[in-house]
Amino acid sequence: MKKFGTFGGVFTPTLLTILGVIMYLRLGWVVGNAGLLGAWSIIILAFGITLTTALSMSSITTNTRIGAGGAYAIIARALGLEVGGSLGIPRYISQGLAVTMYIFGFREGWLSIFPEHPAFLIDVLVFVVLYGIAWKSAELAIKTQYIIMAIICASLAVIVMAAFNGSMVNGTADVVRFGSYSGVSAEGSEKFWLVFAVFFPAATGIMAGANMSGELKNPGRSIPKGTLWAIGVSFVIYMLLAYWIARSASEYELVSNYNIMIEKAWFPPLIIAGVLGATFSSALASIIGSSRILFAMGQHRVLPQSEWLEFQDKAGQPRNAMLVTGVLIFATMLLRDLNAVAPLVTMFFLITYAMLNIVVIIEQRLGLVSFRPTFTVNHIVPWVGLIGSLFTMFIINPIISLVSWALMFFVYGLLSRRKLETRFEDVRSGLFTSFAEWAAKHTAENVHQQERTWKPNLIVPVGDNAAVQGSFSIIRDLAYPKGAAVLLGIGDGEKGDLNMRLHATSRAFQQVDVHSSVAMMRTNSFAEGVNFGNQALTAAFFRPNIVFLNLLEAKEAVDDFPKIIGEARRLELGVIVYAPHPLAMLGRQQTVNVWLRAQAPDWEVTPEHQNQDLALLLAYKLKLNWSAKVRIITVVDDFEDQTKARNYLQQVIALARMPIDETRVIHGNFFEQLNHTPPADLNFFGIHPGNDMNYYHETAAKVGTTCLFVMDSGHENIFA
Repeated sequence: MKKFGTFGGVFTPTLLTILGVIMYLRLGWVVGNAGLLGAWSIIILAFGITLTTALSMSSITTNTRIGAGGAYAIIARALGLEVGGSLGIPRYISQGLAVTMYIFGFREGWLSIFPEHPAFLIDVLVFVVLYGIAWKSAELAIKTQYIIMAIICASLAVIVMAAFNGSMVNGTADVVRFGSYSGVSAEGSEKFWLVFAVFFPAATGIMAGANMSGELKNPGRSIPKGTLWAIGVSFVIYMLLAYWIARSASEYELVSNYNIMIEKAWFPPLIIAGVLGATFSSALASIIGSSRILFAMGQHRVLPQSEWLEFQDKAGQPRNAMLVTGVLIFATMLLRDLNAVAPLVTMFFLITYAMLNIVVIIEQRLGLVSFRPTFTVNHIVPWVGLIGSLFTMFIINPIISLVSWALMFFVYGLLSRRKLETRFEDVRSGLFTSFAEWAAKHTAENVHQQERTWKPNLIVPVGDNAAVQGSFSIIRDLAYPKGAAVLLGIGDGEKGDLNMRLHATSRAFQQVDVHSSVAMMRTNSFAEGVNFGNQALTAAFFRPNIVFLNLLEAKEAVDDFPKIIGEARRLELGVIVYAPHPLAMLGRQQTVNVWLRAQAPDWEVTPEHQNQDLALLLAYKLKLNWSAKVRIITVVDDFEDQTKARNYLQQVIALARMPIDETRVIHGNFFEQLNHTPPADLNFFGIHPGNDMNYYHETAAKVGTTCLFVMDSGHENIFA
């Protein structure tokens, strides 16, 4: 595939896009309204915003290999495919609209010469020529742009010749420095900003070269160099043209006649040719650039039928992306009037500018060693570019600005639901880590226990992956949506596939929105591996707070559970012993019983509500995740305590703000009453230290349901 250098691949398309129709047909109007100094201020402000963004883009492109797609690829690589796609899709569509508007602009210029020609036929013929050049190859498009650049240079030359032949009839003293804004219907300072809004699109062509990133020999060198040179050259041209036109025509002529530059030129037909060339080259650059954006999104699997969209022929041309782009452009041509959506084109340019500056701000703030651009910029530069871009959006049209951002967030939401698989590393992990470190430091300074922000972070010791698969649904339902599950593999290393199987199970948890990770402990002792793992994790900030012990594990592992429970108590960790009923399993997942220990003789609710908080919190999570009913039960030995017990349960419900569906007070011996357990799909009981593992099996068999035996860590509080 033919690769292009700085001049042909970046400088030429960028310069031709900036030197567009606004230069020929609106610069005089800007000068007439704002005066020479006012017009210079507008040009400096517009190019200042553009320049800061170009500097930010240069910094990024010298730090990474961006591939095809230009700004889309930069943003996708930095902030992820969802953010890149949420910008890339609307921007691709808006570039298709831009091509149509450039074609319409070409038609208007053509009709000024040949008014008798059919308008629609001109549009179709221009589209066919444009599309044919772009379809043939990017190389032909660039060669065509060389011809157009020669025409534009010739048009500027006849302006210079006009200046030397006396067109600048006004003396310096006669030049209007600050205009009266007679061509603008607004009040006060709004006049300046309305004129600025008309001019600013002239400065939005800096992405034309970056869109060719996938077809450049050295994007990291060509994009900064070509873009900055194009900005510099076009800035000088605009400033000199403003001076020439200010001295060549009166204020009235400038405001009332859009064709004043044509009329004042030494050879007017060349100016008309320049207008036609400017619209043609801008349309050509937009066709090529938009098809490359679509192709890049196909490569990254952002869109449906991405495999088809990423097809390239032997010459490296994205044929299928070109087909879709051609259909889009022709369809928009049939609308015939794009005035209502035209501002969206400028808005998505500005959103792109804002996002590029945001990427640099994030990279600079994170301070990662991977951010080593060979083109460095001061930290103020991206902030100026970001603020300027946002400010300009709302100056031009606040309503369409909000609509543009809303559309971008809408597309982001759709792409987020697709769970796109990123093929490259982005800076989001560094960003999230930075936030986490900041939060950890500030949370560590808080002397209070984090009871209100408690969530279940399970550590699940696993000797046999089949055991965790058998308890997958209960672990998921206890942890979802904000909790986590760390799978702690215990083995002597001989079963080499345990680590692999646990990672597969961990990915399955992540697919159901439960954060999961895997750690391996190489040891022959199940208890030793779990206890050492728990001890090591006590220094971690985001450490597990519940040990999930599974009676589906091998007998040798289950026999070690008492040692693990004892060490967990010392480490202030909660414990769950999962005792599945071999037949009932989790039943219909409609009813949960929580057995609360008797509080005789006082039956008073105290803040230190040990050994019951964790069970109630977990039952509440199952109520939400199962849409289940929760029943709390307590057993009294003394018949006269029943009223106190009922009042106690009601107090617990009221203070805990728990949506409990039913309370039950049972009189008699606890173990004898298990045979008469109210029907449920799952029962919660407290852990009694010292009981052997047979007790948990027998209890589950006695109540006829799966059971969770729970021990508090002391850091939960149902009343928080």
